[in-house]
Amino acid sequence: MDAAMLTALGALLASPVAAAAAMYGSRGATRATREGGALTGFNSLTDQLQEERKELRSELATLRSDLAAERAESARLRLLVTQLGGTP
Repeated sequence: MDAAMLTALGALLASPVAAAAAMYGSRGATRATREGGALTGFNSLTDQLQEERKELRSELATLRSDLAAERAESARLRLLVTQLGGTP
């Protein structure tokens, strides 16, 4: 075998190896892109949930304040009824 034949055989053997490496590399890049998208979506969802939780805490504080005011008003009215001779 001369040098030209060895070069041709080397090229024939190297091309499937190069194709396999390109496919494997492409598959890895696709997986990284998909996982990156999932991670971005998870972060976005987490941010939305934290914002909703903050809003709900604010609404809960307002409702608790309203309930305390209603209870105070109820206690005041009971006292007034008692002072006027009735039974609450």
